[in-house]
This record gives sequence, C-alpha cells and structure tokens, in this order.
Amino acid sequence: MTMNDKITLVIGASENQERYSNKAIRSLRAHGHIVKAFGQKKGEVEGVLFETEKIAFENIDTVTLYVGPQNQLDLMDYIIDTIKPRRIIFNPGTENSIFISKAEKAGIFCEIACTLVLLSINQYD
Repeated sequence: MTMNDKITLVIGASENQERYSNKAIRSLRAHGHIVKAFGQKKGEVEGVLFETEKIAFENIDTVTLYVGPQNQLDLMDYIIDTIKPRRIIFNPGTENSIFISKAEKAGIFCEIACTLVLLSINQYD
C-alpha cells in the first residue's frame, strides 16, 4: 500500500468552503489521497459524499477531526471501537484530553496538528 492508498476520514465535513473541513477534503484530494467524509448533513465536496449515519467505514488509516470537544462525546466510541483508525488528527480547536487518552489506550496514535499544514509541508503520512 502506498501513502496515497491510505484512506482518510474527515469527521465534521461541510459544504461551506470557508470551513476547514471543506478545505481539508479539497487539499487531501489535491494531494492524491482517498477521502471519506462524515457530517451532520448530507453533502458533497469534489465528489466526496458525506455519510450522516455512523457506518462502519473500512480500512481507515487516519481520522481528521473537525468537531469541537463539546460535540465529540457520541463520536469517541464510534471512532475508537467501530472505525479503529491508525491515527486521529486533532485539528486546532478539537483537542480533547479524555478522547486522546481513550484512543491511545486503544492503541491509536493521536496527533494534535493541522491537516492543512501537514499537507502543505509534506508531513502528512
């Protein structure tokens, strides 16, 4: 599997081009990554359709989070137990020490970083 075969799941997806989740989807796609998206409302960015149900996404390497800590409670177990990604990127404003602790206990690498910055400096692996 090459780097770009790894699937990224954007949680908090939005069709609003001003939102960072939207920018992340577009940047990930521009960098050749396979992208899935989960949002509160159905939508689509660059051919990536948003799921609104907590489906069991398969083979997710990275979850990149765009949902604030106050809205993460019902996502924690879903991400850790159902999606089981290799890593979770906590973008600015999404940092949550309880979530990070639970994820790390489950063997998931947690990174407090900005997906857009990681992509722009070729540090998104």
